[in-house]
Amino acid sequence: MEKSFTVLVDNNSLTLSRLETDPYGTNTYLLRCAKSGQCVLIDAPGNAETVIDELGDSRVQYILMTHAHMDHTMALEELIKLPGVSLAAHQGEIKALPVQADRLLEDGDLLHCGELEIKVIHTPGHTPGGLCYLVDGILLGGDTLFPGGPGKTASPENLSTLLASIKNKILTLPAQTVIYPGHGDPTTVAEQRPKVEAFLARGYDSNLHGDVTW
Repeated sequence: MEKSFTVLVDNNSLTLSRLETDPYGTNTYLLRCAKSGQCVLIDAPGNAETVIDELGDSRVQYILMTHAHMDHTMALEELIKLPGVSLAAHQGEIKALPVQADRLLEDGDLLHCGELEIKVIHTPGHTPGGLCYLVDGILLGGDTLFPGGPGKTASPENLSTLLASIKNKILTLPAQTVIYPGHGDPTTVAEQRPKVEAFLARGYDSNLHGDVTW
């Protein structure tokens, strides 16, 4: 079955579409300014031809990386050839990227895509340079937070770092903020806040890491 983008949000300011790519089911998101038509891509996990077909004549300003794990970068070498596109990522991810980043992002940076303002949020833990992108009540969250738990971590220290990122950077956002993750379906801050708070209140084994659920 041929892959295609699904429109998730379509309003007066933006359109957000998602493609679940092969072979790992990783999401790539296409964010388009409704007034200018300018676009950004969030991650480049696969199905480059489908992405290019979807873009048509649209101009992509940035490919914004949430992190540099292989399942998020498989189409990057092909998509970076699009005319005028720049690759943006956090300093902590550049050694793992298959191509050189054009712009290094830090927590609190603001990017513009047409009339859209995109805020950069550094959420380390899953990887050192993990980033989320906030625009108009939408959080493009990469592998930071899923409906059922945090992203996978390689050590107990990384889990502690990721939980702090979630608690201090994501759960402080407005309750209605919709979180679109790097895999699977969206959730909201309102849905996740009580789950995370209950998990932290119960306490957890000091050796816990890997695939953790709330």
